[in-house]
Amino acid sequence: MYTAASTASMPVVPAAAPAPAGWRGLISDWSSDREAFHVSWGKAMMWIFLLSDTFIFSCFLVGYMTVRVSTTVPWPNPSEVFALHVAGANVPLLLIAIMTFVLISSSGTMAMAVNCAYRGDKVNAATLMLVTATCGEIFVGMQAFEWSKLIMEGVRPWGNPMGAAQFGSAFFMITGFHGLHVSCGVVFLFIVAFKLLRGDYDRGGNYQIVEIAGLYWHFVDLVWVFIFALFYLW
Repeated sequence: MYTAASTASMPVVPAAAPAPAGWRGLISDWSSDREAFHVSWGKAMMWIFLLSDTFIFSCFLVGYMTVRVSTTVPWPNPSEVFALHVAGANVPLLLIAIMTFVLISSSGTMAMAVNCAYRGDKVNAATLMLVTATCGEIFVGMQAFEWSKLIMEGVRPWGNPMGAAQFGSAFFMITGFHGLHVSCGVVFLFIVAFKLLRGDYDRGGNYQIVEIAGLYWHFVDLVWVFIFALFYLW
């Protein structure tokens, strides 16, 4: 039985201080690198970055659609402009279809990488991330070929021989900005995969960085779906 003396000699554990409310609580969470908006700090920052990027791509695409419907000069036909000459025939949008398939498929490998990371299977997670990054490299390589082909045909940011002069500026601006995002994502995935294999995230046992990288990659893929629909199919 506990006596009054033994109870008095027991150490007193101070109660945890309640988290401050309002802006003070938000600043406290961010400064302690714990969480913000009830999610981890890193994930919250990635969502904020993607939200700002959504505004930029939306402005580009809305500007493109405005120019497309307001120009009085005929707009080049995408099925003809982006056709490939294969076996003596022009195949419309063949390269674009392959690019889209490669990039959308990479979303599947990225999702599997996130699943492996949360199961603690860092080897397969890193391998799938490397496969995803390789798909991104293939996409950027095919986009470079597409740019080279159009430049050889006389397309420039200030004009082109196929129709409306705004076509060149819209094409190089929108696809170039998206290609830059894919290239940055490839570098990001390679770095995270290398650090994953090296064991940099083993001490905390937290592989959430893989999910954060996945959020960025899925966003890049989603943006391409809108570019593909509005620029190549319209």
